[in-house]
Amino acid sequence: MPVSNTDIIERIARVIAGRVVSSNAEGDDPSAGDRVDSIWRDYREDAVSILRTLREPDPAMAGAGDVE
Repeated sequence: MPVSNTDIIERIARVIAGRVVSSNAEGDDPSAGDRVDSIWRDYREDAVSILRTLREPDPAMAGAGDVE
């Protein structure tokens, strides 16, 4: 199984930053890697907010888990 060496908050923040600046998403930078490296920390709180929403499972997630 592949395992990331990067913290989950950083990974999510980098995805958000990439969506903001990359021309492959909503931005205008055709080569956004360096820019993402420099701004991803600005999106840490967004990443934390996303993870907080996952603490409470939806019905399908709850049904798949072991209640006990």
